[in-house]
Amino acid sequence: MLIVRPLNELLGLVPLFVGLLVLGTGETWRILSSVGVVVAIVLFGLLRWITTRYRITAEQVELRTGLFVRKRLAVPRDRIRTVDLTAKLGHRLFGLSAVRVGTGQRDQPGEDGLTLDAVSSAEAERLRVLLLTVVRPETPAGQGEERPGVVLSTWDTRWLRYAPLTLSGLVAAGALFGFAMNFARELEVEVLGPLTDTAHWVVDQPVLLTVALVTGVVALIATLGSVLVYVVQFWGYRLTREPDDTVRVQRGLLTTRSVSVAEQRLRGVELVEPLLLRAGRGAHARTVTTGLGSKGESNLLLPAAPIAEAHRVSATVLRQESSPTLVPLRRHPIAALRRRLVRAVVPLPVLAGVLAWTAPAWTWQAALALVPFSALLGWDRYRSLGHALTDRYLVVRQGSAIRETVALQRTGIIGWRFSRSFFQRRANLLTVSATTAAGDGAYHAVDIGEADGLALADAAVPDLLRPFLER
Repeated sequence: MLIVRPLNELLGLVPLFVGLLVLGTGETWRILSSVGVVVAIVLFGLLRWITTRYRITAEQVELRTGLFVRKRLAVPRDRIRTVDLTAKLGHRLFGLSAVRVGTGQRDQPGEDGLTLDAVSSAEAERLRVLLLTVVRPETPAGQGEERPGVVLSTWDTRWLRYAPLTLSGLVAAGALFGFAMNFARELEVEVLGPLTDTAHWVVDQPVLLTVALVTGVVALIATLGSVLVYVVQFWGYRLTREPDDTVRVQRGLLTTRSVSVAEQRLRGVELVEPLLLRAGRGAHARTVTTGLGSKGESNLLLPAAPIAEAHRVSATVLRQESSPTLVPLRRHPIAALRRRLVRAVVPLPVLAGVLAWTAPAWTWQAALALVPFSALLGWDRYRSLGHALTDRYLVVRQGSAIRETVALQRTGIIGWRFSRSFFQRRANLLTVSATTAAGDGAYHAVDIGEADGLALADAAVPDLLRPFLER
């Protein structure tokens, strides 16, 4: 740990050191600053190693750290939701891992549970099994028959074709460009001039050539960047069911991650289909887990992959012959379609009218030209609405730009919430929300008919709503 922690910190500062020592003008203060940062990081790593201790008992996991400010953390073992093994490049060079014990309160490092950094990889694996296993009086902690896990899904190179459909490359490229510009400004490196000259040259070309150049460059950057991000994040992806009744996801190229979730805390699955990924017949899957929000990385079940693979993985993880996300969904009333068309189309003519008085003619014409696309978006939003009830799961779906299909265990529903806006009341619609201790905390059947919504809630969890119904 004396080497690994400073090494990980220094690897993240490599671009800064390169800029200070190579691109700079050679001032002494730049060299002294670089040396001072290195010394401070090494001393900080030494201090953490000297002052950090941890202990695992039958009841809790305890961590003590700090010299000037002493910190003691304790996590009850019955509150542990996930165990995340992370190995950055520095860890991997020395066969170490960081063990993050998650309680599901907030999915942020340092705020949720505690992190043991760093232990040997073998010890990390032992702790993963130990912390996710219910301790029985007749079985000593950490002991038992070792059996290999059952592989549910593995990395497939063909999935790379779905990477550009996630647009992660554009986001990464934009962040990198912003970082590079700020970095160049700090180092007083002139980059705006060449960029401005290039932009002027592109604009001076014929319109069609300009559009083709911009489109080609953006598409190339998005494709290469998305594939690179996908490989770095998900290389070596492996989904297994472990003998200790946990579902385990392993992934990562430079930084490897292994997240284990106890099956007894699984309450369902969620399939997410962004618009472009859906057009390419792809999706990615997440778990709905007690104590864990659905937006963090700890609940990732499957990266962007074929939709058929997402359904298969969902069925396998839930121990079902067929995924509940495949059941036919019941359409919502036609009034829900009218609401979506009105909200998608009406604002554009209003905007065009305002622009006709205050802006050039082409602006309001462009606004009106978007009406057909908005109408299609409204229709797609309605087409995505649906709900169904199986013998074990409540299935709801909504969204267009990002369509989400959730299969929630009926036994995981702890309450119902009904809400109706002014316009929903006039259309005899309402939103039915199934509240749960897992995932987002509530999952919604939006703009469902009043009678259908009450009947759905009553059938999903018998006797929970019945005392409040009038028949």
